[in-house]
Amino acid sequence: MPSQAKTPPAKKRFLRQRNMERVLYALVPVQLGAVYFFGWRTLVMTMFCAAVGAAVEYGMARRRNDPLTAAVFVTTSLFALSLPPTTPFWIAAVGVVIAVLFGKEVFGGFGRNVFNPAIVGRGFVYVCFPIELTGAFTPVWKGGAAGLAHWSTQSVLDGVNAITSATPIWSRRDYGFTTSLSDLFTGRIGELFTGSDGVTRALAAGSAGEVSALLILGGGLYLLATRTANWRLTAGTLAGAALAVVLFRHLGGVTAVAPLPWTLCAGSLLYAAVFMVTDPVSAPRETAAQYAYALFIGFMIVFLRWKAVFAEGVGFAILLGNTVGPTFDLLARAWTESRAARSAPVPATGEAKP
Repeated sequence: MPSQAKTPPAKKRFLRQRNMERVLYALVPVQLGAVYFFGWRTLVMTMFCAAVGAAVEYGMARRRNDPLTAAVFVTTSLFALSLPPTTPFWIAAVGVVIAVLFGKEVFGGFGRNVFNPAIVGRGFVYVCFPIELTGAFTPVWKGGAAGLAHWSTQSVLDGVNAITSATPIWSRRDYGFTTSLSDLFTGRIGELFTGSDGVTRALAAGSAGEVSALLILGGGLYLLATRTANWRLTAGTLAGAALAVVLFRHLGGVTAVAPLPWTLCAGSLLYAAVFMVTDPVSAPRETAAQYAYALFIGFMIVFLRWKAVFAEGVGFAILLGNTVGPTFDLLARAWTESRAARSAPVPATGEAKP
């Protein structure tokens, strides 16, 4: 009786990834904070980006007979929370397509991408739609239920248009107003201030997920405790920023560079150090290369904040780090092999004669 060929098991349509799921858990306090500070629109934005990103990945993965991965939801969540709270949905959709399609899928899917996909999407919309994005920052809701009682952000703060306001980094660099460190830590960013030009403006918070350093640190501690994130990458980024502050501000006398505590808590530096730089795919593999990579990114963030046209240089610093990361890996491997070769015993050239 002829044997029947066994049918190969069908591939999974969805691949669960425990580390990616833990990153999503770590983002929960950040997402809840975004709702509390800016309203329920931020949660809908995250869900919208997840749907668009999953559709793009699924369409590409089917061609390779690969499953949809949990990593795509990390990418879309990180991207959505990196956007200003009133970003138009169509701009978010463009950014997600760029992030998933050109940041990951064109390289062959999960595990093969060179650049952090969320940063690819964020950098693209930041450059292509600067007016729409820089005009989408607003102050946070304060008191009581705050944003939990609202769909979106407040457009007027004490009679002043709050949509065209300045974020803490913009206000310090361009108008000479420094937000208090306690407000940056807790996320209570929103007041009227009079800049060095004599104009009264509303102080706006940053992107939806970068407002509260406290909430970001909470997620970061969970990632480190569960060994999901590489502590060297987070610590190295913060150390690189600290090195730049010491070099430029304290040794070079550049007052345009903010003091270290303010530098770490303002903008998206901390958000990037915890959730972006620690991307295991786009980061180097060698230990020495990881230190160099993270130090480079942290240093460049401070430098770009000081010298670049855009006040926030985090995304561009990470893309530069992704670019030089493979080189750091090659140099680290060459250095390790060179040390091993020097320490290896020299083989005998011949036997001693009797």
